[in-house]
Amino acid sequence: MPAGTLYRGREGMWSWVAHRVTGVLIFFFLFVHVLDTALVRVSPEDYDKVVATYKTPIVALLEYGLVAAILFHALNGLRVIAVDFWSKGPRYQKQMLWTVVGIWVVLMIGALYPVLGHAAREVFGS
Repeated sequence: MPAGTLYRGREGMWSWVAHRVTGVLIFFFLFVHVLDTALVRVSPEDYDKVVATYKTPIVALLEYGLVAAILFHALNGLRVIAVDFWSKGPRYQKQMLWTVVGIWVVLMIGALYPVLGHAAREVFGS
């Protein structure tokens, strides 16, 4: 496969950028998660305070963003694998990208209530 085949065109460039950005965001989440989990050994009281802040509506929005990043990164990663290992992958990469985006949108709509339902009830009442 010639160099640059995978990310040819505007859509390919943006999928490349989005894949890298979501990967970095997921890495930082994992870094913070390891740090806050390690806090339980240092100070269980401080750990409880930190975990209590995670139950706020703003953090629920951040969790929804995390779900969005993980889903896009995973689905786009499968697309990249298909482009790399399927002989017709480069030919259909644009269609596969739009399929990934469509599946991602449907899954994100499906994640609205499970991820943000508690925050909505807290803000607007039950």
